[in-house]
Amino acid sequence: MAAGGAEVPAREHPSSLAGRWLDAKRQEANRPWRWAVNVLAAFVMTVTLMVILYGSARTSAPSIWISSLRGGSGGDSVLRRQEGSFDKLLGGLLADGFDERSCHSRYHPPCTVAASGRKPSPYLVSKLRRQEALQRRCGPGTVAYSTALEQLRSRSGGVRPREPDPRHRLSIHVRALLTDRVLLVDPSNEMGDLFCEPFLNTTWLLPPGFPLTSFNNFSVDTAESYGNMLKNKVVRTDDGDAPATQLPVYAYIHLNFDATKDDKLFYCDADQRLLRDIPWLMMRTDNYIVPGLLLDRGFQEEFARLFPEPDTVFHHLGRYLFHPTNNVWGLITRYYDAYLATAQHRVGIQVRVFGEQPNSPALLEQITKCTQKHGMLPELLSGTEPLIPRPSRKSKAVLVTSLKSWYSEKLKSMYWEHAAATGESVSVHQPSHEEFQHFGGKSHDTKAWAEIYLLSLTDTLVTTAWSTFGYVAQGLGGLRPWVLYKPENDSVVPDPPCGQDVSMDPCFHAPPFYDCRLKRGVDTSKIMPHVKHCIDMRWGLKLVQTS
Repeated sequence: MAAGGAEVPAREHPSSLAGRWLDAKRQEANRPWRWAVNVLAAFVMTVTLMVILYGSARTSAPSIWISSLRGGSGGDSVLRRQEGSFDKLLGGLLADGFDERSCHSRYHPPCTVAASGRKPSPYLVSKLRRQEALQRRCGPGTVAYSTALEQLRSRSGGVRPREPDPRHRLSIHVRALLTDRVLLVDPSNEMGDLFCEPFLNTTWLLPPGFPLTSFNNFSVDTAESYGNMLKNKVVRTDDGDAPATQLPVYAYIHLNFDATKDDKLFYCDADQRLLRDIPWLMMRTDNYIVPGLLLDRGFQEEFARLFPEPDTVFHHLGRYLFHPTNNVWGLITRYYDAYLATAQHRVGIQVRVFGEQPNSPALLEQITKCTQKHGMLPELLSGTEPLIPRPSRKSKAVLVTSLKSWYSEKLKSMYWEHAAATGESVSVHQPSHEEFQHFGGKSHDTKAWAEIYLLSLTDTLVTTAWSTFGYVAQGLGGLRPWVLYKPENDSVVPDPPCGQDVSMDPCFHAPPFYDCRLKRGVDTSKIMPHVKHCIDMRWGLKLVQTS
């Protein structure tokens, strides 16, 4: 049973909650205008996972990952604190030595960036320095990388080693801190224009000329996917006493929303041991899969050392990896300075509409009920009250992000046409309203990244259920948001309208429901440490602080 008594599906069945979500995801995937913002948000969560899985103190040697997803400088802004008033390296999270002019956002984070009070563990800091050294030693431009490329070109795999030997691995997703892998990211969709380089004196971008020219088209049906190779017995995990197994030179890890039960065996101990010996791994996912990694008991001890506070995974690694480029930082700082900086309290409201009605009075009512019930926004006077409250010096700025301007305009009109019961002033702002979702549009992606970051700078955050856009903002800002519950009926406001999330970490939407050791279906939240079901998706899993 999930939190709140909801039943968790043991299998992915069309009649189950998870099955209905899967059907919705398939319909969305078939739309030609599939939302670029979701792709951008998924990229951010995906790359964070890459760092988690591929850099730990495993005895296996360096590996290479590739991540693939389709999908004004501001240097003098008020976001910049006075010299000496903050730790620009975030407790050792960031490496010193970058040219500050190349990326203003790296060493001049906003005032609210440390609001969570969560510090990275010394062990995480040491592992990040080790990862950076690995990137320089084995990344693009090195002899080790060139040797690995030649191996991939020749398609020569190798006999499964009895002892670890130097390897390089390429992947599309999640694991650089737990297994000593070099992290490379597919640079398509101009990701270099959105994010600063996170590694000093090297790169995380896959250089041109990669031998597998079709890897961007890999899917659930790709023969080289790990799930398909297991199903077709190209590789197997049950041959420990058999003669040495010939392994392929690369494997594709498919963990998108349509991953099969064979694909999800990736999370199991025995499968991780096998994957460790495949030279190149490529991974694609549109999920935040970190909670699933704890199914591998071999990772649990290392994970606990890296993250003594389990709900800070995305918060720490997101701030380490994702620094807006100067162009994006200019959008962020100019908007913040103009509309948010002088307010005493900033409220972020992220609106995503799932129903057919883009301008939903029910959703607007849900937003106002949530924000007023929990004191985020003041209640309104009708104008017939005998006494009007004296004006207050308190001010609140509301930042709304949505494809539509209707919600922010309605809120703005409400607080213009009616006095706040508290007497405080409320201003409502929305940076953009693209109206429709644009896939792969540079301007659209730039604005989306700027708005995600702006949301992370608010003091209180309200997000829409199921939204990766909101997940990224809450993780970067170290915020436990108030989540607008997804209604069963689009015309009925849920009661209660919202609830505060149990942690700042994102929700894993498509977790495995399988006990790798007992080989049967199970509610995996019962067998993994530091994991609970999500409040916005009853079958989803998320990391929480349990002590």
